[in-house]
Amino acid sequence: MFDLRHAKILKSAQALAPTSTQALAAAPLRRAAVEAQRVAGGPVRDVRVVVPAGWGPRRRTWMRQVAHRAGLPQPRLVEAPVAVAGHLLATGLQLPVGAFIVVVDVGAGAEVTVLRRGPAGFEVLATLDDPRAGGQAIDQALAVALTGGQGIPGDAAGRWVVAESVRTAKESLTAHPAVTVPLAGQAPVVANSAMLDEVARPVLERVAQLTQEAIAAAELTAADIAGVYCVGGGAHLPQLGALIVEHAGVSPTIVAEPRFAAALGAGDAGAVDLSAGDREEVPVPPVRRAVAIAVPGFASLALSWQCLLTAERHNTLNVHYWVDLNWGEFAMAAVMALLACLAAGTVLGSLIAARSPTPNTRAEGGKVSVGILAAVSLGTAIAGLYAVVYSQYFGQPVGRFLSWALWPITPIAVMAVALAVVAARQWRAPHGGWSALLAAPTGSVVTAALGMGLVQYSLTAERWPDMLLWIDIAGRLGGLLLGVGVAMALVTPLVFRLILAAPLAVITAAIVNDQAAGILGVTYAVAVTVWWASRLWTRIIRPAPPAPAGQTSVMLPAGMPPGGGV
Repeated sequence: MFDLRHAKILKSAQALAPTSTQALAAAPLRRAAVEAQRVAGGPVRDVRVVVPAGWGPRRRTWMRQVAHRAGLPQPRLVEAPVAVAGHLLATGLQLPVGAFIVVVDVGAGAEVTVLRRGPAGFEVLATLDDPRAGGQAIDQALAVALTGGQGIPGDAAGRWVVAESVRTAKESLTAHPAVTVPLAGQAPVVANSAMLDEVARPVLERVAQLTQEAIAAAELTAADIAGVYCVGGGAHLPQLGALIVEHAGVSPTIVAEPRFAAALGAGDAGAVDLSAGDREEVPVPPVRRAVAIAVPGFASLALSWQCLLTAERHNTLNVHYWVDLNWGEFAMAAVMALLACLAAGTVLGSLIAARSPTPNTRAEGGKVSVGILAAVSLGTAIAGLYAVVYSQYFGQPVGRFLSWALWPITPIAVMAVALAVVAARQWRAPHGGWSALLAAPTGSVVTAALGMGLVQYSLTAERWPDMLLWIDIAGRLGGLLLGVGVAMALVTPLVFRLILAAPLAVITAAIVNDQAAGILGVTYAVAVTVWWASRLWTRIIRPAPPAPAGQTSVMLPAGMPPGGGV
């Protein structure tokens, strides 16, 4: 990531060497790209250029031409306030869809932008800028105060040296009460914080007025604003916050590393897509994802059917009637039904988002959220239907059946609802899309279902003398498979699966009996819950996506955005 102190460098270079503005702007971009290629050891393929929100088509086209002249590929132009908002989300700010924020960018000039968070990202509602309300105006006023009204005299090189001295003094006064300022051709002078406050107040008051005017231009009030965030080199100036409160009625927050917030936002991996004009289409789930929906569905039907057929009815003297069935298998059938519904809801939501003809509704997360919530409702209803059908078939009270059908799936349903909330609010957009993130581990489903089927066979098969050994082997093999299925749900890397599967498989194979069947089924339900929780934590809340091999990204501020320097 490279930050170019371009505004003053460009002006000084223009005075020292006659050259075109385009070539001049391309020079630092070319230098940054060369350095990025040297550090990363690969070609630059992804270029994101931060531009002011107020730039129109002509300036944006000019910026693309500058990047081309610098030898860079076609850049993605990211509006500075949108990049800042994306950076805030990536660093933990929880902002619901529909909320309004204000980004106050005080750099060489000032730009105030009102944003609304939509389902597909941030949209600019209003933006106002004033090149005389930023750091350059404060520098000039401070130079006049230090030189006794003479400003910055001398040749181009001398003016550049004095301007840098004044800028350094201004930045130092935000942390120190007084500093000594060297001036070309004059004795050094002392600048203090009171002097800075005096010269900066009119400029910062204009910034506060811009904030008030931008909120009004967006047809909002201070009560509608969820937060005001200050970025740029001038964000730390002491009077800025008080003046914004005085004029706009909202207390601002200074963003961490305010100089680099826009560049960091443009480069945030896994955040909301920031370039509205270059937004990628929602990926269509592959056919194999749709086919995989059938795996837990068929597993649920098979387990439920076997459990129903192998149940044993007992009637003691026509007085005491009860039914023995494998409650663990019954619970696993309910878990598989919920998994099938969740897989179907996720894929259907992704398909609807991908096929939506309206650009404003191309938010995969919002569609997937509806699909997940509908799937949770349908899966719970199917589990309850299993309980009702079994109780009516066997003529038993429904309470126990409901307990074994609903309690094991409750934690899974809670995790799914949490992911639906995350998807709706678009806190993170998972790599590969939601359908890839929430694809149930098919290998685990098949292995666990086959294992439970073998366990139930060993518990209910006719135990002929010549078959006893094979029936027992089938039961132990079923326990082994069930333990492997649990391990496959708990961890993803193959090495960790092998390490965890060995003890789990031995334990589950050792405890196969009538009393432990329920424990085995609930164990798998817990493993699936952990799988969903890990998806929520490692892919959404704390994502750590690997960088693409052989690809280098460069995030660069554009020709002259307000936050580039003070």
